[in-house]
Amino acid sequence: MASLCGRIAVSAARRQVLCSSYRYSSKVTMGDPIEHATGLEKRELLAKVAGNDNPFDLKVIKRGPGSKSQPNEIPSAFDSRLVGCICEEESTSINWMWLHKGEPKRCECGHWFNLVHKAPV
Repeated sequence: MASLCGRIAVSAARRQVLCSSYRYSSKVTMGDPIEHATGLEKRELLAKVAGNDNPFDLKVIKRGPGSKSQPNEIPSAFDSRLVGCICEEESTSINWMWLHKGEPKRCECGHWFNLVHKAPV
């Protein structure tokens, strides 16, 4: 009798589970991200659609001559900005400095930087 109960339990455990997935007849797609975005994210997406791929000026700016009469211009929508200068091309460290509006500043390597106003995004 015990073996009969064991067979029933084993056969119950071996039942196959059949799952079927419902397929949509129409293609489901996500909406346009610009329609769902709000605030700063929406302004960023609109700037990228308008062709500005760097709306917050976060990409690396190549240094120019960097003399006192012709300093490297750093855009900012604020009165000050933290700037990092890679003094030597193969350097593994960055020299950080604060730039303030109307005050050109010289890096340790000799390059000059100046903060210029840029309209916010």
